[in-house]
Amino acid sequence: MAQNKNSYRTGIFIIGILFFIFGFVTWLNSTLIPYLQIACELKHEWQSYLVTFAFYIAYFVTALPSSWVLRKTGYKNGMMLGLFVMAVGALLFIPAAMTRTYGLFLLGLFVMGTGLSVLQTASNPYVIELGPPESAAQRVSIMGVCNKGAGAISPLILGAIFLNDMDTFQASLQTMTDTQREAALDALAAKCIVPYVIIMAALVVLGLFVRFSSLPQIDDPEDETPATAAGKQHRSIFSYPHLWLGIVTLFFYMGVEVIPVDTIIRYGNEIGLSMDAARVFPTYSMIAFIIGYFVGIICIPKYISQQRALAVCAILGAILTLFVVFTPADASIWFLALLSLANSLMWPAIFPLAIFGLGHHTKTGSALLIMAIAGGAVLPMVFGSLTSSFGYQASYWMLFPFYLIILYFAVSGHKVGIKHLYEQHKA
Repeated sequence: MAQNKNSYRTGIFIIGILFFIFGFVTWLNSTLIPYLQIACELKHEWQSYLVTFAFYIAYFVTALPSSWVLRKTGYKNGMMLGLFVMAVGALLFIPAAMTRTYGLFLLGLFVMGTGLSVLQTASNPYVIELGPPESAAQRVSIMGVCNKGAGAISPLILGAIFLNDMDTFQASLQTMTDTQREAALDALAAKCIVPYVIIMAALVVLGLFVRFSSLPQIDDPEDETPATAAGKQHRSIFSYPHLWLGIVTLFFYMGVEVIPVDTIIRYGNEIGLSMDAARVFPTYSMIAFIIGYFVGIICIPKYISQQRALAVCAILGAILTLFVVFTPADASIWFLALLSLANSLMWPAIFPLAIFGLGHHTKTGSALLIMAIAGGAVLPMVFGSLTSSFGYQASYWMLFPFYLIILYFAVSGHKVGIKHLYEQHKA
């Protein structure tokens, strides 16, 4: 018993470190969007959201190959490989900064997203299978604290480096000659070299740490035969409609998670906040996430099921969206940050509900769910296009129907086709 507890704690600790890295890298995008828009002299609003597109589309492209890689390498070697691939992506920021080439920055983001795809495909089902399914959302919430804790730190650290006194810098650009302007922009782009060298080195060291760590083995549902798996009466992954509804739900969830955080700095600029004031709002969003995660850790499943928590969060998100759209701008930005509180328990609930009962299809189902992270690539681009016609505040309307889709999955969609499994589990 003591050995099992130590093994469990070791697994939680190591995977928690990985989720911290996920968060630090992922939530840098909110800072990179305005930073690269200025440094690379982007002319159109939608171009800046290619940052999120390049990063998140990697999940769609590489999730299924990641599943295949994990079958060959196992969890530990796969996680190490993912960290090394991320390090290559960070390395690409050096030539991108030296040449101020937006395409190279995007390539670096895509490669980092590819490494994260391998890590996410391995780590999410690992956390879920590390304990009983009814407390899966609780464990994922612990990972969420690690993820969003890093997400709260990274905009403060990198924002202070990349965006410090940016309003004065932009004003000074207007008075410079072409030669002076190019030199100033080159110096701005070069600010990211040292941070990304540090990130690259940290990823390599962490990869080696994971490889030689005592990460415990877990029972892999994919190794079960169809005759013994929980979903033994299903022969094909297409026989699990709740999984496919989960994929659709997760796609739209990525929109409600990414859009508020990655657009909040630009929205702050639009309503008249200085860059120094606006750049701290992603940290407020991360704090809201963390509060929600702690609620999940305490309350799930002891006081509330993960299904009901998901439903409550979806309703709260829909209500807060209305406040974002209809309240005065100086208040609406705070409601925009509060959306992260509503979003906090969604991923921890959607993912385990979607893969529940998949048995030997678990790795493939997890990879398909990771592909749905492409919602974080596509939906911010749609939002960026809408802002050109309707402005920022009105464009947040697009989040409202997404919350209704999540609400449906929470109430009944997660049981479609597998109600008998829930009845057996209760029995």
